[in-house]
Amino acid sequence: MRLRVFQARSASLAIAAAREAMGEEAVVLGTRRVAGGVELTVALEAAEPELIPPVATPRFELARHNLPPALRFAGADLPEALAARLDFAPLPQDRPILLVGPPGAGKTLSCAKLAARAAMAGRPPLVVTADGARAGAVEQLAAFTRLLGLTLAVAAQPEVLAKAMQARKTGQPAFIDGMGCDPFDAAQAGHLHRLIQAAGAAPVLVLPAGLDAEESAELARAFHLLGARHLLPTRLDMARRLGGVLAAGAAGLALTEAGIGLQVAAGLQPLTPAWLAHRLAGGTPRETAPC
Repeated sequence: MRLRVFQARSASLAIAAAREAMGEEAVVLGTRRVAGGVELTVALEAAEPELIPPVATPRFELARHNLPPALRFAGADLPEALAARLDFAPLPQDRPILLVGPPGAGKTLSCAKLAARAAMAGRPPLVVTADGARAGAVEQLAAFTRLLGLTLAVAAQPEVLAKAMQARKTGQPAFIDGMGCDPFDAAQAGHLHRLIQAAGAAPVLVLPAGLDAEESAELARAFHLLGARHLLPTRLDMARRLGGVLAAGAAGLALTEAGIGLQVAAGLQPLTPAWLAHRLAGGTPRETAPC
């Protein structure tokens, strides 16, 4: 607040002088008679500075993940922002799980991890491979199932897969290793759709972290059209940029679990907003984050 004193022969002259010097907003606090006229004490509130906030930009540790524009969480609490914009859910429990995805995504190892976890929990699963195209695919999964004391069924054709699923007991976990599929190829997509129908399975997309965000989103949308509603990203122990994982989730897939290593017995991590925020902020996969 600014204070000034004005003297004049009359009150009207003093007020006129105050308004000329301090403007119409000036307020008269008091008057008194002095020798030669009148004295006015006048006040004026000081103007507050206008504050212009900076343009919101992604936090430094998030910028390197190449997040698509819709998933840039500038200024937001990261776990809350993730929970608000992405879906998180456990893997389906009531149907067989058919792991789908492009070649080399990590479907076979993920299938082995899921089978090992169920077996170690005292619930021996039905394990099937529907990958008849990749050289060594059957042998790779068979090596794991033998160690677990499980039988591996090989069923690369829809009618054979339907018969293999008849061996599933009520409530028994069932995991199917799908073939690598280009969802933009009509023949491959059609074959995968027939496998899904034959098994009565819930397709779960397996997608490696580190892919371009737009590429991941396009793949997620394509597999979503084939029935996938859940995402199991792999290589979160190695990938330094996770924008592709978030972009795939934002395309309509619930984030379930993540592959975080080659260990079959302990290579899956349930995905939560807190864990993913910790990882996005630079934490390592094996560090404990609140759930």
